[in-house]
Amino acid sequence: MAILDSHNVPALAFGLLGNVISFLVYMAPLPTFYRICKRKSTEGFQSLPYLVALFSSMLWLYYALLKPADSTLLITINSFGCVIEIIYIAIYIIYATRDARRITVKLFMVMNVGSFASIFLITYFAMQGSLRVQVLGWICVSIAVSVFAAPLSIVAQVIRTKSVEFMPFYLSLALTLSAITWFAYGFILKDICIAIPNVLGFIMGLLQMLLYGIYKNSGNKNKAVVTKEEKELEPMRDIVVVNTLGTCEVYPIPVIGDVNEQGKEVAEDKEKTAEIKESPA
Repeated sequence: MAILDSHNVPALAFGLLGNVISFLVYMAPLPTFYRICKRKSTEGFQSLPYLVALFSSMLWLYYALLKPADSTLLITINSFGCVIEIIYIAIYIIYATRDARRITVKLFMVMNVGSFASIFLITYFAMQGSLRVQVLGWICVSIAVSVFAAPLSIVAQVIRTKSVEFMPFYLSLALTLSAITWFAYGFILKDICIAIPNVLGFIMGLLQMLLYGIYKNSGNKNKAVVTKEEKELEPMRDIVVVNTLGTCEVYPIPVIGDVNEQGKEVAEDKEKTAEIKESPA
């Protein structure tokens, strides 16, 4: 394999590190699906981020297979991405409501089957050689750039609420490290289609960590202690984690304000029950 040649050792190192970080990003939704399987309900979670992640992984895998240079490290991580996303989507469909299941299947057929098949047929049969690779590469770049709308909405929410509860620091750090490693990988291999999205990823990661440093102590005064019983009732909110190869994952976090309200209601119910028991017959 060309990437294992001595002059490509730096690319190998960054590619392996990028595989490790991207693997962790792909595993970020595990708490979501543990919760779904435990409750046998998809609750308020959405299937779209997983469908987009699968679509992106399919395109990057196709791109890697078409590249004349060795792209083993792109193939490995995106092959894993396709498998894990299909598992996530299958679990979602099993436990989703009828309407959510129908929407998910429709989106899957339109985007993951129809759109990918159209791109494959056009690029494979209507184009040849380097043109095919270039066109497909820029399609991958456009999708990679478009998914950055998700973390931008989170950044806006952090600024508006002056709270970082929807932007865990270690996820922002993972975004930054992933961007650095894949940018270095693309730069060394002179692959602009890999390098460009990661410039945006690096900027986004730095912005998120900067905001974390500014607002990390803003919400501490209003936090309440959550008991084990209350934790079981925690409503969850999705936040989107963008892997700078273009995929996005969802990581669930508790909605603190709603948890506190539920905690108060539970405490009030317990007090009322105690008063009833203590009152004379």
